[in-house]
Amino acid sequence: MADPQEESKPLLSRVRGGSGRDRPEGAPACRSVQVGPGTTARRDLCLDQAVVFIEDAIQYRSINHRMDASSLWLYRWYYSSLCQWILSFTIFLILFLAFIETPSSLTSTADVRYRPVPWEPPCGLTEGLEALCLLVFAADVSVKSYLVGWAQFRKNPWLLAYLVVLVVSLMDWIVSLSLVCHEPLRVRRPLRPFFLMQNSSMMKKTLKCIRRSLPEMASVGLLLAIHLCLFTMFGMLLFTSEKDAGQDKERLTYFRNLPEALTSLLVLLTTANNPDVMIPAYSKNRAYAIFFVAFTLIGSLFLMNLLTAIIYNQFRGYLMKSLQTSLLRRRLGTRAAYKVLSVTAAGEAHPEGVGVKPQDFLHVLQKVQLDSDHKQAIMEKVRSHGGDLLSADEFQELFDEFDKRVIKEPPPRPEYRSPFLRSAQFVFSHRYFNYLGNFMALGNLVTICAFLVLDADVPPEDRDDFVLGILNFVFILYYLLELLLKVLALGLRGYLAHPSNVFDGLLTVVLLVLEISTLAVYRFPHPGWKPEMLGLLSLWDMTRLVNMLLVFRFLRIIPSMKLMAVVASTIMDLIKNMRAFGGILVVVYYVFAIVGISLFRGVVVAPGNSRPGCPLARGVQRQA
Repeated sequence: MADPQEESKPLLSRVRGGSGRDRPEGAPACRSVQVGPGTTARRDLCLDQAVVFIEDAIQYRSINHRMDASSLWLYRWYYSSLCQWILSFTIFLILFLAFIETPSSLTSTADVRYRPVPWEPPCGLTEGLEALCLLVFAADVSVKSYLVGWAQFRKNPWLLAYLVVLVVSLMDWIVSLSLVCHEPLRVRRPLRPFFLMQNSSMMKKTLKCIRRSLPEMASVGLLLAIHLCLFTMFGMLLFTSEKDAGQDKERLTYFRNLPEALTSLLVLLTTANNPDVMIPAYSKNRAYAIFFVAFTLIGSLFLMNLLTAIIYNQFRGYLMKSLQTSLLRRRLGTRAAYKVLSVTAAGEAHPEGVGVKPQDFLHVLQKVQLDSDHKQAIMEKVRSHGGDLLSADEFQELFDEFDKRVIKEPPPRPEYRSPFLRSAQFVFSHRYFNYLGNFMALGNLVTICAFLVLDADVPPEDRDDFVLGILNFVFILYYLLELLLKVLALGLRGYLAHPSNVFDGLLTVVLLVLEISTLAVYRFPHPGWKPEMLGLLSLWDMTRLVNMLLVFRFLRIIPSMKLMAVVASTIMDLIKNMRAFGGILVVVYYVFAIVGISLFRGVVVAPGNSRPGCPLARGVQRQA
């Protein structure tokens, strides 16, 4: 994240390409556009700069980068959808290599007793893919470094770390090839998640917030450590007795020595072994429960909640600061776009500028990478101003449309001349018809639940699915009829305009395909319907799959209930907002998994493949 003080510099200063080394020699600044030779080229440069500034404002990017013509083309190409998709796929590919590299994880089970010998890629295959990924990252850091300039590159710790990680990975890759893939340690593997973090601004912000929260978290952690140590010593002193059998059992089970006592109370801090840890002493005397209740109240209910409150308070404060920085970046981007587009009423450039021509802004907006809904809303708002110049405040208000949620109007319904079809359209587009569909889905769910209860004690091979198969067939036919009637009433575009209809229709089509496949392979159901397995799935597997999809289809009732729909939308928004935290968790688990593989490789092997030198084989030999 760029420093806000750096972004408060003049918008078209040396760093931003107004003049100086970041702008090619002889290329005039955008503010110096006059009538004469080369006016068209300079005006196109101004429009391209405005396009980039607006895109920076939309994406909350810093405007502190080169602004000459060639750099603008490279900048827009770098942030294009295709280029960013290639970069994201490259990050996914280099992270996925860990699943096929030695030791490979491409097995159906992780249990060493049952899994077959995994496929081991030949030397050079994964290394070749990794080389392609590293070349993409080298191009990425080169383009970023060129666009921001050397001065900004030296001040950006993420770009410096990016370069260091890339150099270390390339050197380690060369060592792997020189040793023909038999190197004892690959340093570059734990460094791979860095490529994911540096490409996500939200993950960078989250990591920075965690770093800033560490001092206060450490203070609470110190209190927890003191609390744990004190109660560990109290417990070892309390449960030591030569005469009391309950105390002796508690000591032998949980407080035998300092490490075991510390571990027992550490687990109790998470309430994972509660109340097992106090049962031996509590069964002898109820008063011993005071020790464990006091430990739980102070540790779990007070100190742990205090730690949660500190984390929440830190993240809330940092979120507000992050929003302010994002708003500042948007204001700077829009203000810079206004500066390069502002002209006088006569159409000549002016050092101060009095406004922006609507036609110039509309021309720029056509080039901006923006979703069509917001673009259309802004264009309509600009046209409502007429031919008057847009002032700075009016220009800024146009970009407030980005913060508004666009509500799409459903396509018009088909118009029928027949009175019967119009009546049918009214009936089948009414909300009561949706209620009938929800009631049928509920009935289908109840029938499946009833047969699960009735057949709970019957082995799968002895179950008679005749009745349930007939009922499912009838319900699926109704779902198909409901789909067709809704398409008739709303039209195909109107039907697909609602996400609930898309969800419902997709599952209906899948269920219909499964039902037709079942009838084609196993014929029509009849009493005692237990045919042999034919094709890929048995009749029982087909029935289970159909039942699971029918149960999943019952989620269609969520949009029909307002409170449930609000809760569901809140959960979905929460999942979207937690993507940065999820990325941090992926990075942590990935690094620990790679380090664990490097440390414990060869320690756990299959019993039949035990080597004489490994710990498992030595344990078997000692038992023998």
